[in-house]
Amino acid sequence: MINLEDVRKKKNVTLVDIADFLGVRYQTVSDKIEGKSDFKFGEALAVQEEFFSEYEIKFLFSEKGVEV
Repeated sequence: MINLEDVRKKKNVTLVDIADFLGVRYQTVSDKIEGKSDFKFGEALAVQEEFFSEYEIKFLFSEKGVEV
């Protein structure tokens, strides 16, 4: 999820911020972003709405990188 990582860093949103919002461990969010496990649709939608509402969910959670 290259786009999510790029946008997250540009907006200074930490993995801890996302983990706390979702009520999961930091490592869980890290694993999901690294592709070791998947975000549930509801989690992806909630993260997009809370932190990155100006971006489309398809863009954020795409496995292909697109320049931001």
